[in-house]
Amino acid sequence: MRLFQHLRAMALCVAIAMLIVIAGCGAPHGQPRTDSEVLAPNQIPDFATLYSENCSACHGAEGKGGAAIALANPVFLAIADDATIRKVAAQGISGTAMPAFAQSAGGMLTDAQVDIITKGIRSRWSKPDALAGASIPPYAAKSSGDAQRGETAYKTFCESCHGPGGHGAQKGSAITGGSFLALISDQDLRSLMIAGRPDEGMPDWRSDSAQPLTDQQITDITAWLASKRVSNPGQPYRIHP
Repeated sequence: MRLFQHLRAMALCVAIAMLIVIAGCGAPHGQPRTDSEVLAPNQIPDFATLYSENCSACHGAEGKGGAAIALANPVFLAIADDATIRKVAAQGISGTAMPAFAQSAGGMLTDAQVDIITKGIRSRWSKPDALAGASIPPYAAKSSGDAQRGETAYKTFCESCHGPGGHGAQKGSAITGGSFLALISDQDLRSLMIAGRPDEGMPDWRSDSAQPLTDQQITDITAWLASKRVSNPGQPYRIHP
């Protein structure tokens, strides 16, 4: 009787072992399974991965902002259409910290991947109803700016946070320094004034005052800030010959 039970137990063990071997033979030894293959960088189709690896370092996790403007900002997405976002992502902005990401412009992403990023930003973070009834200034300036008028408007709307002359204060950073202005375009300055920086407590164009900034005032302040750019940023003093 004991011999029979022993043989039966051995047969059961052999059967289990064979099932394990058979289950492990679905793919030849040394060949990766389909679900374990690593995609080449230009084949990645996932927005979360593409955004994390190419955009989050500057624009923040989940588009909440960092060194660059927050992309998950309904105001920004209300003024920047898909064509604008795609162009900037693909071609970058010359003379600023925004690089080109499309392969056609020297970057690493395919046109399809740039499209995925563009559509993903819109589908995840746009809130069309958030600005219902608001008269929002356009993305691009429609007229030329006047630096003198811009200085006056700056004192009214911006000085309380960014300090006299834009040199910084307790509530806001310096915005007329050579290094800052060397890394930001006029369009980015305009976009920041319209969309604000919710991640840093900076209000949008409606500001903290009773009267929102007008399109022309935004254009004029941009012109005033642009007039503060220097040809050799980062020099703390004049170098004499």
